[in-house]
Amino acid sequence: MENKEYIIELNNISKSFGDKVILDDVSIKVKKGEFVTILGPSGCGKTTLLRLLAGFGQADKGEIKINGKDYTDIPPHERPVNTVFQRYALFPHLDVYENIAFGLKLQKVPAPEIDKCVRRVLKMVSMTDYEDRDVESLSGGQQQRVAIARAIANQPKVLLLDEPLAALDLKMRKDMQIELKEMHKKLGITFIYVTHDQEEALTLSDTIIVMNEGKIQQIGTPTDIYNEPQNSFVADFIGESNILNGTMIKDKLVEFVGHEFECIDEGFGENAPVDVVVRPEDIYIVRNLESAQFTATVKSCTFKGVHYEMYVDTDKGYELMIQDYNAFAPEQEVGLIIRPADIQVMHKERTCNTFEGEIVDETHVKFLDETFESLPLEGFKEGEKVQVQVDFSKVDLIDHVEDGMLEGDVHFIIYKGDHYHLTILTDEGYHIWVDTTDIWDKGDLVGINIAPADIKIVKCNEHND
Repeated sequence: MENKEYIIELNNISKSFGDKVILDDVSIKVKKGEFVTILGPSGCGKTTLLRLLAGFGQADKGEIKINGKDYTDIPPHERPVNTVFQRYALFPHLDVYENIAFGLKLQKVPAPEIDKCVRRVLKMVSMTDYEDRDVESLSGGQQQRVAIARAIANQPKVLLLDEPLAALDLKMRKDMQIELKEMHKKLGITFIYVTHDQEEALTLSDTIIVMNEGKIQQIGTPTDIYNEPQNSFVADFIGESNILNGTMIKDKLVEFVGHEFECIDEGFGENAPVDVVVRPEDIYIVRNLESAQFTATVKSCTFKGVHYEMYVDTDKGYELMIQDYNAFAPEQEVGLIIRPADIQVMHKERTCNTFEGEIVDETHVKFLDETFESLPLEGFKEGEKVQVQVDFSKVDLIDHVEDGMLEGDVHFIIYKGDHYHLTILTDEGYHIWVDTTDIWDKGDLVGINIAPADIKIVKCNEHND
């Protein structure tokens, strides 16, 4: 029976290439007529997901439904979708008219109907009178319009767009964003759009699906995604953020940057470790220090066209980014206010590194495919499966990769106001999280050591975090 609400249903989609997991149990539902953007960094799986939906590949597991019908094993040309690629894939030997008419001719549509359709879609994409032009003589923006016209000519139920604006310059991208939004309204069909550009996603979408490392991080409206990120990855990836460690003292009272603040969040328990997000535009600067919640010293002030961007050092030693319409000079002492509704409290994804391990002998444990020395172990048997815990701050990163027990690269960095929280991806594919005040760049190769005293062994039936 046809589902009247959802035109696309992707259920439990998984895909791997060799040992590399590209999509990990992804499920998405898209309503008819929606403009949905799949957003994420390079390598997160968004283009693979789009290609599977188009039929250009086979999922290892899962189901693809379009308009209520199972299309999982149906080839691309039989699916009611069309794709606009980043490089447009126009035929250079055909003019604009013939490029648009190509798919209709393959379907043996009568010539008068083809002519009527081509002229209709040319008008939709503002390319009337361009039908005789050589496509290679067109600008990037014009070629993109032709690619869209060709894709919508046979009236697909769903239009898939794979980073279609990536090859355009900044001004053309902005113009085409407006045109795409208008086209979506005119056509009334479902758009599924892939991009790594956060601003593009916020501008165009009804719904944004944020992905990272093959998994969905959050689904919501642009306003929800920006104002209420569900984890630190989303908060960091979408717009500028101050992401800080905090403690939820009790309902509607949270501590961070060394001060207590009233907030609107509840249900976290008491004295619970949390992540706190405050957007730079939501920190208010006041000159009257006595009316402020806390104080800071301005480090830098840069004009950004619409606002000034300032970095300040707070009275408790944290660095914050602030965006304000007024400029405050470096070295100036200022008062700061953060309103309860502008504080977003999030559950911590983890409070320490936790690995599966195995006891080797009374002073050694194996985890991360390596045998580490530990303090003398009592109450454990050789070969016993255990849980190994290591605090984020107890992982030692070193420049000389060969001196480390393990090797890896810096995969992701979040600044937490007084330290960096790094995600290290080891050569074997494991994730290790590290708190450090040292400055590393994304992609840096590092050696990894963990001292015996910093390895905590927990029996598997003890559910310590």
